[in-house]
Amino acid sequence: MSIKEYLQNMGRSLMLPVSVLPAAALLVGIGNWVLRLPGHISQTIGNFLAMAGNSILGQLALLFAVGLALGMTRKKDAGAVGLAAVVAYELPTNLLTNDNLATLLNIKVTAVDPAFSALVSNNVLLGIIAGLVAAGMYNRFSEVRLPAALAFFSGKRSVPIITAVVMLLISVVLLFIWPPVYTALVTFAKGISELGWVGAGLYGFFNRLLIPTGLHHALNSVFWFNIAGINDIGNYWNSTGVKGVTGMYQAGFFPVMMFGLPAGAFAIYRQARPAQKRRIGSLMLAAGVAAFFTGVTEPLEFSFMFVAWPLYVIHAVLMGLSLAVAAFFHWTSGFTFSGGFVDYILSYSMPLANQPYMLLVEGLVMAVIYYAVFTFAIKRFNLMTPGRNPEEDNLDAGGATTVATAQQPVVDKYLVTARAVWSALGGDDQAKDHLTNMANCTTRLRYTMTDTKLADVDALKKTPGVMGVNVVDDKNIHIVIGPDVQFVADNVEKIYNGEITAK
Repeated sequence: MSIKEYLQNMGRSLMLPVSVLPAAALLVGIGNWVLRLPGHISQTIGNFLAMAGNSILGQLALLFAVGLALGMTRKKDAGAVGLAAVVAYELPTNLLTNDNLATLLNIKVTAVDPAFSALVSNNVLLGIIAGLVAAGMYNRFSEVRLPAALAFFSGKRSVPIITAVVMLLISVVLLFIWPPVYTALVTFAKGISELGWVGAGLYGFFNRLLIPTGLHHALNSVFWFNIAGINDIGNYWNSTGVKGVTGMYQAGFFPVMMFGLPAGAFAIYRQARPAQKRRIGSLMLAAGVAAFFTGVTEPLEFSFMFVAWPLYVIHAVLMGLSLAVAAFFHWTSGFTFSGGFVDYILSYSMPLANQPYMLLVEGLVMAVIYYAVFTFAIKRFNLMTPGRNPEEDNLDAGGATTVATAQQPVVDKYLVTARAVWSALGGDDQAKDHLTNMANCTTRLRYTMTDTKLADVDALKKTPGVMGVNVVDDKNIHIVIGPDVQFVADNVEKIYNGEITAK
């Protein structure tokens, strides 16, 4: 597996623990709302709910460790690899506490480098390391057979033990290299954060540019979590930051995801050829609604990211502009999953929310800008956004579902999509041999093939339920489905395993 593939798998695996955060946000948001009501009972209930939500957010690094371990293993075994991940995370976080380090180094607790406090205090970076080590040890040693005298520790039982040994060695390495690494991270983060609203704009720009590679997660972690001391998400929801400042790396997403991108989707629909407007309208409507309510923008972004890449660069610039404007005027809000309407409502009444209603005003302005700029760019440069290819004028927009009759039962639309995907990858005769790894993230099927040239990309693009196709390289292909990707992925896997027919 190449480094690129490995990092892409990391991005996919991180979606599992990240998906837990909206539940925590719901508890914290409702709790803070209840706290505003008069009466002792309201205070008790509000504190209870807020504390419950914060108890989840306070274990984010451990969630990342377990989520990564589960996602990065080749053979799924939640029990063994999950236990290994917990061991991998707990060992260094307890070994490298200030009290233990003071004893080990024979110094006063106050003399311990403050870098270690950041390392063991819900540090997502340490969680990521622990998860990757646990997965690596499971992939390598879960089937190892030991001599008869040690047979009890063979196979999966050996994984937590070996993981603990490896993390012990890593803890020793961290003891020496973490302080300078931490200093470098802080310097980088402060270099951006000290630029104020300009830095927020630069962050927003690069955040979007890295989406195609999946490396945006690495950039986000520096600003959103407690890796370099910024911890924008944690501080916002724990109400431990500075009003008008904390949330500056989140607030600008709301105007784009709730208003800008849906307006861009409308522009794409308006510029579609008449024969394709109905099909493109359905696609853009679904993608726009997903962006508005949940902040999940990949179905929309991937629909034009590669077929009209200049438009995507423009989108990245506008995202940077949105973050810069919100930061300049100190309009702040926060999210735990993404910048959609649900998170906006939950975060509206948080103590550190500063004029969040102005984000709606900014959003309306961004909607006008997105629509005008997208329309101009598509027409001026004749960009082949969805619906503008003359060869697709006769493309059938139906087929996602089958009408039930006395002779013909209803066909699951996800199964229809899965069968079409399977056929485009080679069908019964070839697809199973072509596919070497099958996975999915929040919105995409991520498949590794012996050679992506064997895939019928045109057929995939015409498949009902497929919003876009990205041939990453000669081995990897991403098929954009949308938030319902899991149902398609499950059906493809069932076809692969022979549990259901391919036709």
